[in-house]
Amino acid sequence: MSSDRPAPSPIPVAMLSAWVEQAFLRAGLSATDASHAAEPLVLSDAMGVFTHGTKLLPGYLKKLVARGSKPDARPRIVRQGPGFAVLDGDASLGQIGCHFAVDVAIEKARNVGVAYVGLRNTGHIGAAGAQAVRVAREGFFALVVGNDRPSVAAAGSRGAVLGSNPLAWGAPVPGGDPIFLDIATAAVAGGKVYAAVARGEPIPATWLIDERGLPTADGSLYPQHASLAPMAGHKGYGIGVLAEWLSGILAGGAVTTQVGSWLFDPPGDPTLHNAGFIVFDISAIADPDAYAASLTRFAAEVRGAAAAEGSDRVRLPGDLEWETYRHSIAAGIALPADVRAKLAEAGEIVDLGLPW
Repeated sequence: MSSDRPAPSPIPVAMLSAWVEQAFLRAGLSATDASHAAEPLVLSDAMGVFTHGTKLLPGYLKKLVARGSKPDARPRIVRQGPGFAVLDGDASLGQIGCHFAVDVAIEKARNVGVAYVGLRNTGHIGAAGAQAVRVAREGFFALVVGNDRPSVAAAGSRGAVLGSNPLAWGAPVPGGDPIFLDIATAAVAGGKVYAAVARGEPIPATWLIDERGLPTADGSLYPQHASLAPMAGHKGYGIGVLAEWLSGILAGGAVTTQVGSWLFDPPGDPTLHNAGFIVFDISAIADPDAYAASLTRFAAEVRGAAAAEGSDRVRLPGDLEWETYRHSIAAGIALPADVRAKLAEAGEIVDLGLPW
């Protein structure tokens, strides 16, 4: 007789959202901030990007409870002009700092066409793509970058030099879902290494660099005795430097080793993460009808390209995530076991039972 247990039922998106918001409320966030913090986490899960979804919740709650991320933080503008602003995140949760930054960037781009906003002194920003999608849904283009504690080797280094420094962009599609890309400038996000090790799965030798500066397939070495490899070698390294410059250096924030670890440092310490946003108003730059026609033609051409053997079709960046999202809205999210375990841990931190 088989001892296999039936797979847990998918969790409705609305139920997961409400529960995550309640957890944030119990950690001290206002109702508005709890909603803003929960939205990108649940969106990531609904898109199937489980490494940057609600799996992160226990770490965020610990930071809030210990006030390393201030529950009552109020991000503010410290320097600005018509098309730019530098913000202090007031040691906010990263999603809260980013929400304020996106609001400022959209307002300035709406007024002058193009805007840069630098956000310093916030927390780990999670999925940069969630912020790019929010901008694109408003009819604007966004480029979003962030920096982090060094965990990624430089081309030719023995150890970590940069953070996994995400880069995301989102472009609006009239009448459709935004085209968007969200990548780490490492060969892989560190969360994917943790997840593979937790599940007992092997990892490719292209993911990590050991203490000699050589590739390794031993995921247990990360992060103490191995660093992430840069995406595409020197190319990813260069993009990682760009993300560091746009998010930390230009905004006057912490860089490289000045940034704390939101996972391993004492939870009461602020982490001094940073993010950078470049936003522009499509309607101010392009004729709306011409833009829609050109994008429609382009999308049809790409999606209509001949598929390689073993591939069902060619997709634009973001297509797969939107397909997964629509399925999640209709049928619920089938959360992996490691994510469910993290949600149980989160519930224990704020004394909140699981409703599923």
